[in-house]
Order: sequence, then C-alpha cells, then structure tokens
Amino acid sequence: MPTLTVQNLPGATLEVPAGATLLAAVQAAGYDWMHACGAKGRCTTCRIALTAGAEFLTPPTAPELRYQAAGRLLLQERLMCQTRLETGSVSGRVPRATMLPHQQYLE
Repeated sequence: MPTLTVQNLPGATLEVPAGATLLAAVQAAGYDWMHACGAKGRCTTCRIALTAGAEFLTPPTAPELRYQAAGRLLLQERLMCQTRLETGSVSGRVPRATMLPHQQYLE
C-alpha cells in the first residue's frame, strides 16, 4: 500500500488507502491537520511541502494550478485535500505557516 511520511510530525508514516486524499489518510490516522475551507480546495491551509515522491501523486488539480499561478502555492507544495497517492511513497513537511498550535511538531 502507498505510504505518506510527514517528517515533522512524530510517528507520521502511514498507509494511504486507494482513492483517499492525503488529508483523509492523515485524519484517519488520528492527526489533526489544518483545512480551513473544509477540504474543498478553496484555500491553501492544508498544503504540504513535498521533499520526495512527488512523481507518485495524482496531477495537480484545477484549484492547485490556480493557486500556483497566483503565487499562493509553491511548485513543491500540494493541497492535501486535493491530492491522492496511487502508488509508491511520498514524504513532506507541514509548513510553519500552517502548523496548528496544539499539535506537537519536530524541527
């Protein structure tokens, strides 16, 4: 099964079920992740900064492309609510700007 590792969340290497978004997989594993618009692709608060495995993700969605064009989403960032992992493994980090105050992060 495909795996997602969030490098700055303690113990966050998790399996991503087929068809699930990265956000759904993280939440199913019990982690809290910012997503101000309710996982509808209308903001950028659920972004992840990718460090490896981007080639295993689904192509960027229309909202992601709009945010990239507007400079609100970097090329190495993806929206967790829009992105699916079909095969392989991907790694990334929670950007400092979207860290939740009650969640413990690694530096």
